[in-house]
Formats: sequence, C-alpha cells, structure tokens
Amino acid sequence: MPKLVFTHEVTDVNHWLNLHEERVEIFSKWATNVLSYAIADGSKQVALTLDVHDMEAMKRDMETAEMDAKKAAHGVVEPVVMYVASSVLEGTT
Repeated sequence: MPKLVFTHEVTDVNHWLNLHEERVEIFSKWATNVLSYAIADGSKQVALTLDVHDMEAMKRDMETAEMDAKKAAHGVVEPVVMYVASSVLEGTT
C-alpha cells in the first residue's frame, strides 16, 4: 500500500485544519491513515499523508468536478504536489 504525501498552499490554514475529519471521510474510499500537517513557519503551506489502498479509485476521484469543489471549499491553492514513498518506486525507471 503506497504512502503518499500531498503538499500545497491554502487560503486559511485554520479553516483547512478544522476540515480534517471531512478529508478523512472523503479519502476513506481509497485511503487510510490520513494525517494533516501545517508548516511551522506560519506560512500557508500544508501537507497530507495517506496510505492508498486503491490508486485507480484515487486517480478517478481526484479528477472529478466534485473533488474540485471540495478542494475549493477547503481553500486549496493549486498546484498540489504529490510525492510517493520511495519504497514504492524501487525497481522502476
């Protein structure tokens, strides 16, 4: 099960942090262990880590108008950068 990290800025860090449980619910169809992080320097940079058990479902969900609306409601500022745990990438070129 790959661990992913998403980073991006938000319009309001406290608003975004307060919506953590909603993100857990949204992502629970294809991920577990969803954690939210705010950068310690006081900027508007945030991160999420999650363990994805269905990458295809995640990819489909991330490209929907519904997800775009939820990102907007959470104050997500594009671009969203996705990192994949290096152990998942071992052996790939």
